[in-house]
Amino acid sequence: MTYRKKMGAAVLAASLALSLAACGGQAQQPAGEDLTPVTICLDWTPNTNHTGLYVAQSLGYFEEAGLEVSIVQPPEDGATAICAAGQVEFAVTVQDNLAAAFAREDPLGVTAVAALLQHNTSGIISRAGEGMDRPKGLEGQRYSTYNGEIELAIMKQVVEADGGDFSKVELIPYTLEDEAGALREGLTDAIWIYYGWGGISARLSGLDFDYFYFKDIDPVFDYYTPIIIANNDFLAEDPDTARAFLSAVAQGYEYAIENPEEAAQMLIDGDTTGSLSASEELIVESQKWMADQYKAEAARWGYIDPARWNAFYNWLNENDLVAVEIPENTGFSNDYLPE
Repeated sequence: MTYRKKMGAAVLAASLALSLAACGGQAQQPAGEDLTPVTICLDWTPNTNHTGLYVAQSLGYFEEAGLEVSIVQPPEDGATAICAAGQVEFAVTVQDNLAAAFAREDPLGVTAVAALLQHNTSGIISRAGEGMDRPKGLEGQRYSTYNGEIELAIMKQVVEADGGDFSKVELIPYTLEDEAGALREGLTDAIWIYYGWGGISARLSGLDFDYFYFKDIDPVFDYYTPIIIANNDFLAEDPDTARAFLSAVAQGYEYAIENPEEAAQMLIDGDTTGSLSASEELIVESQKWMADQYKAEAARWGYIDPARWNAFYNWLNENDLVAVEIPENTGFSNDYLPE
């Protein structure tokens, strides 16, 4: 049975409807006869990582590509799981979390098909002037951790690469809602954030802070986050639809690069979760900053550099951070991107 037939079967249609309802998706009208329905599940509530999707929807790029696209929220077990199960064609995730999908005897059937950002913009934010503008300065300070194995291994490597002793960093649980406020009130000393949202938010709040990027300490940490993945059966059986979708998405991000303020408004208008309410200034300022990050120096939006992709998974392999080694060139393809 083909992927499209499976997706059209009554039992899976019912399952998909229930899943999307659980994800916070809106009930969708049936696509017109000349439009192919496609669903993408986000990794989080709408934010400026996702702007190009909302631009493509707002400006009709999807319809021009012959698609009716639904953008939905992730379920509790994550977007990767429902994409692998064929309940959505596309999903948003990150390369580090995706490792678990590939490091197993039966890898999940998904492939990364586009990078939403060209570089890893995450790093450590701390109060300015307290010595934490470099990893060694975290010694004797409190770091708010998710207690993830890969997270802590990255932290250990960057601290030790800077001549520090990671055992001297005090690890406390990450229970924060307002990162800048937590630093200002002394609830913690160092937090892992993504600059395009957390850093811009801290700046707008008036916090005087220091920041370092992981990728600047060790290029192996310039992995891809976030990325768009696709269901493997869908890619094999309907590659033209996959290419049409990514072509429209690329148009959306190109527009956002050239018109950040207008794109920010399209993101705000397209959000159905309410999570962006009263955050207009943050969204606009974040969008202006992100405009230079979507493609950076790459010749085309979405391109995944095999060397950088492989370097991170090789690092996981070498440090015994995966149950099953991930072979090189596993789990990504640039074949569906527009030229």
